[in-house]
Amino acid sequence: MDFANFLIQLLNSVQYGLLLFMLAAGLTLIFGIMGVVNLAHGSFYMLGAYLAWSLAARLGSLPLAIAAGAVLAVAFGLLLERVLFRHFYHRDHLDQVLLTFGLIYVFEEMRSILWGDDVHGVAIPEALSASVPLTDTLSYPVYRLFMSGVCIALALGLYLLISKTRLGMKIRAGASNHDMAEALGINIKRIHALVFALGVGLATVAGMIAAPISSVYPNMGSQVLIMCFVVVVIGGIGSVRGALVAALLVGAVDTFGKVLLPQVSGMLVYMLMAAVLLWRPEGLFRQ
Repeated sequence: MDFANFLIQLLNSVQYGLLLFMLAAGLTLIFGIMGVVNLAHGSFYMLGAYLAWSLAARLGSLPLAIAAGAVLAVAFGLLLERVLFRHFYHRDHLDQVLLTFGLIYVFEEMRSILWGDDVHGVAIPEALSASVPLTDTLSYPVYRLFMSGVCIALALGLYLLISKTRLGMKIRAGASNHDMAEALGINIKRIHALVFALGVGLATVAGMIAAPISSVYPNMGSQVLIMCFVVVVIGGIGSVRGALVAALLVGAVDTFGKVLLPQVSGMLVYMLMAAVLLWRPEGLFRQ
């Protein structure tokens, strides 16, 4: 593999890892802070992809569709948390699993009713349709760089929110000791609602920006959900920093594995997870 090909695969692995982080960050926040096992998290990724396809056609602009879809996703997350998830915080994990597993089928049926069962494509905006030349014969799409830039900006914003703001302090307090935070006057119900809406928003935006390169098709959230759980387990449940490191590791192993070891590429990520768990059963970073 020459340097140009290596650079392309490295950029691909970073872009894939950052996209996984956007999904896994919401999942690990919801589980680490609220204690909810959300198997329906991949459905929000699918929702984002279909919103990108639908809104881009109506608004005539993918960036506008992403902005509008993010607002709709946060509102939907707040509604879903209030109507359903709020009643399951203190229930057994089995009850949560049954609820969220059932939601997968509900969301799939809603998707079928609203948008049908066809496979759709989302056009890349003309301003982002060019490629950056690396050699005389190789180039890299600008849109993939745009995806990485959006993910980095959101990751930085999430870090600043959790580490540098008063709201982030309340989120960390609720994650550390729920009862003590509530005794100190923190409105835990409001914190839970905001965290859940944030997780839904991140997953939906990930689906929207990925739609032009992955197409839009039924049940597209199931496969990415498995990778999200792998990232959360490797990084450490409840750790956003761990989710970022683990997502980049998984992205590199998956991307370079498909190029260098295609015969066993399907199992390399799970071998990485097994190795990390043997070394550190709690994951790379604790909450």
